[in-house]
Amino acid sequence: MHMKEKRTKILIVDDEKVNIDVLVGLLKPYYQTVSAKNGEQAIKRLTKKPLPDLILLDIMMPGMNGYEVCRKIKSDPSCRDIPVIFITVKDDEQDEAKGFDAGAADYITKPFRPLIVLARVRAHIEIKKRGDMLEELAGLDGLTGIPNRRQFDQFLDVEWKRSLRYRHRISLILTDVDFFKLYNDHYGHAQGDECLRKVARAFSHSITRSADIAARYGGEEFACILPETGNEGALALANRLMENIRALRISHAQSRVADHVTISIGIATLVPTLKDRAQELLEMADKALYQAKQKGRNQIVSHP
Repeated sequence: MHMKEKRTKILIVDDEKVNIDVLVGLLKPYYQTVSAKNGEQAIKRLTKKPLPDLILLDIMMPGMNGYEVCRKIKSDPSCRDIPVIFITVKDDEQDEAKGFDAGAADYITKPFRPLIVLARVRAHIEIKKRGDMLEELAGLDGLTGIPNRRQFDQFLDVEWKRSLRYRHRISLILTDVDFFKLYNDHYGHAQGDECLRKVARAFSHSITRSADIAARYGGEEFACILPETGNEGALALANRLMENIRALRISHAQSRVADHVTISIGIATLVPTLKDRAQELLEMADKALYQAKQKGRNQIVSHP
């Protein structure tokens, strides 16, 4: 089998050390493996990058069971695209259906057959890689249909260099959907996806110049790059974004600032010099966004 892929990472979640040891022994020759002994530890592992490409998840665990872990994974935009395969002794048809309802990609019963595990792991990793590759080639975010992070980075690099050459101002807007995790937990990840799609459409419709770009920056974060635009122009767009999101009237019962979905916005503006880097503009906008959230969210902060 020509499967050796050192960069491919698999997270194994099981409360029985012997099960983890067997799976690690089976997969380690072909993939990088990390393990978690319970659901809480697994969720913590998913807060650190690089994220795994696949998760093998036991159902019967103390504390948070596998179904709950899977639902949490699928409600988090940063890791919801990671395929989850349940490996469990539960082989009842209803248990299997419950696993798929929770968002699992596949279901393997114990005692498992090593060649079957390897084949299914390989199949789901290849499916994910093809999806990632197509999304990357298209330059569009698979969920929202607007430019993705890769296209955002490329556009920023080009416009930064052009602004440096001609001594033009360039502005960057970073936004975060307020309390989006609470939204997902309350309404479910399907509604969460629809919320992000509506927000993305509102961002696209708010852009009025062909020179500007609105992109999904990651998870529930969106960003706009505004070449040849100062703080005043960026602030005008930010206010338009706030108003257009507010006009959607997407109910958010768990929000702590409104009864509908709102956003927080950070703005940064620079005239690039040779000593500056595009990363500094990003950091400035990120700092402004952080301040907007610290001040109570549902507001705009411009970096001084």
